[in-house]
Amino acid sequence: MKKEFSLLLILILLAGCQFSRSVKKDFLSGITSTGNNISCDDVFVTVNNEKKSGNTFIYGETFFVNFVNVTGLAKTGDKVFPEMIMNVVNTSGDTLFRSGDLTSEYADGITLSPLTLSANLTVAAPIKSKGDYKVTVNIIDRKGDGTFSAEYKFKVIENDNIIIESAGLSYDEVYLFSEGSGRVITDNKVKFDDNTYIIIEGLKGFNETDGMVFPGLSIKASDAAKTTVLDSDDLFDGYTLSGLAAADVSRRVSAHFTIPKAELKNPLKCEMTVWDKKGNAKIKVTTDLVLE
Repeated sequence: MKKEFSLLLILILLAGCQFSRSVKKDFLSGITSTGNNISCDDVFVTVNNEKKSGNTFIYGETFFVNFVNVTGLAKTGDKVFPEMIMNVVNTSGDTLFRSGDLTSEYADGITLSPLTLSANLTVAAPIKSKGDYKVTVNIIDRKGDGTFSAEYKFKVIENDNIIIESAGLSYDEVYLFSEGSGRVITDNKVKFDDNTYIIIEGLKGFNETDGMVFPGLSIKASDAAKTTVLDSDDLFDGYTLSGLAAADVSRRVSAHFTIPKAELKNPLKCEMTVWDKKGNAKIKVTTDLVLE
C-alpha cells in the first residue's frame, strides 16, 4: 500500500511539472511552438497581413511570426518584460543571422493587454534562393523564468516572373528592388516615378585581366502597345577601355530606371543584358512589369 501511495504521489508531481508546458503546431504553415510557464493563444505566419499557408518564399519576401495573447510573463506593477530573439540557420546548422532583443525599445516594460508580439524576417542575403532554412524565435521573461519558442522551417525560391538566360556567366541572385519602399519587388508591380533596380549578385565568368573585367550592359523596355520606354545600348560604355574591378562586378551589377506617369499599356516588357566584351559570355534577364 505504501509503494502504491508513493507511485501515485510521483505521478501527481510529474503531472504538476508538465502543467505549465505546452506544445503546439500550426498545420497551415508548419510552425511549431513550445512554452514553459509562458503561453499564447496562437502562433502563425503572415505575409502582407494575410496568414501564410505552406513554407515557401520568394527571395526578398518578408514574413512575420506572430504570437497572439502572450500570457505567463511575470508582472511588475502592470508591466511585463519580454525579451525576443530571432535566429536563422541553414540545413548544416550554420547560424546565418542572430538578432539582438527585438523588444529592446520596451526596456521599461510593456503594459499592452492582451499582448501580441511579432518578429519579421526578410529572406535575403545572407539567405540565398534555392535553399532550406530554419528560423527560431525565442521569448524570454526578463523578470521570471518563463520561456516560449517557435520554430519554422522554410524554403526560398527565385522569382519565377524573372526569366534568366545565361551562357558562360554564373550568378547567385537576380531580383527587382524598389528604392521608394526600400524592399525587393516580388510581385513585379512597379510604381510610376519610383526608382526601380534590376540587380544581379555574384556574377562571375568574365575574362579577367589584372583583376579587371570588361562588361557591357544594355537595358530595353516597351509596353504592350510596343511603345519604347527604355533603350540604352551600353550603360558601361565609359568603362570599355579601363574595365571594372572583378570583385565589384561580382558583388553587384545593376541598372535602374524611373518611369514617369504616362499613358502606357501594361505589361512593360523589360530586358537587361550583361555581356563580356573580351569574350562570348552573357546573361539576359527578362521580366514583365505591371505599372501602377
